[in-house]
Amino acid sequence: MTYRAGWIHYTNVAPILDALTLPPGVTAITGVPTQMNAALLTGEVDIANISAVEFIRHADTLEALPDFSVAVLGPVYSVNLFHRGPVEGLGRIALTAQSAMSVALLEVLLRERGLSPTLERAEGEAETLLAQGFDGVLRIGDSALKEWYGVVGPFTEQTIVPEIPQTGRGITVTDLAEEWFYLTGRPFVFAVWAYRKDNPPPPALLSEMRRARRHGLGSLGEVARQHAHKLGLPADVVQHYLWNFRYHLEEADRLGLSEFAARAVPGHAPLQFGLHPSEDVLRAGS
Repeated sequence: MTYRAGWIHYTNVAPILDALTLPPGVTAITGVPTQMNAALLTGEVDIANISAVEFIRHADTLEALPDFSVAVLGPVYSVNLFHRGPVEGLGRIALTAQSAMSVALLEVLLRERGLSPTLERAEGEAETLLAQGFDGVLRIGDSALKEWYGVVGPFTEQTIVPEIPQTGRGITVTDLAEEWFYLTGRPFVFAVWAYRKDNPPPPALLSEMRRARRHGLGSLGEVARQHAHKLGLPADVVQHYLWNFRYHLEEADRLGLSEFAARAVPGHAPLQFGLHPSEDVLRAGS
């Protein structure tokens, strides 16, 4: 029987998915986060790198691979709230329909500040939506990365990463992962590789995913150059973006995930991580 994968193939997972060769008996489709979330929950696919909040919400039926994640400790650069005034004064915020995770994170961060602006679905570039009357615009993924650089760039040889400005052309960019770090001091996990508890992935797929990750992380400069060309961004900017990510769901990431789960989905079922990698895999530096 064919095993079906659903990949959210943004640049942030290029070090895993670019070099991935599917083993016999495995097929794959791609889509935005909300599409792949739905595909896994309806059974259209058997495994997907889904939004962590959907994994939390459906922890009664889903498990996650124990050693794969898309996480950061500090800024992520591609999950951004664009706004012209202070966050405390925002009345209307435009939300993308592409990501349940980013919306849930924004809601947690606003609630922690005691804020309750109106949240409305609207698609489009941040500057366009701000010009249409929104006070803030939530943008995610490759588009958000490009728009962030369009506001705060260009960078020069003298640009110091911790001092990258967050304003430009009258727009402020608030990085939601960085705000989470300021709030909790923990990493933020945006995605896990989840599957239905009754249908775990075949070992051949896991082996190939780990091989692809080793290759991608070992050739990050080349991965960055390829995607920089597609994005129209400097290669060093894309490389800095990629080396920021944590792809192994380590203990610190699980603690961050558990804290977010408690804040965003109180009373959720216990989070489960199956298919523990063997000692041989760990020694191989998977």
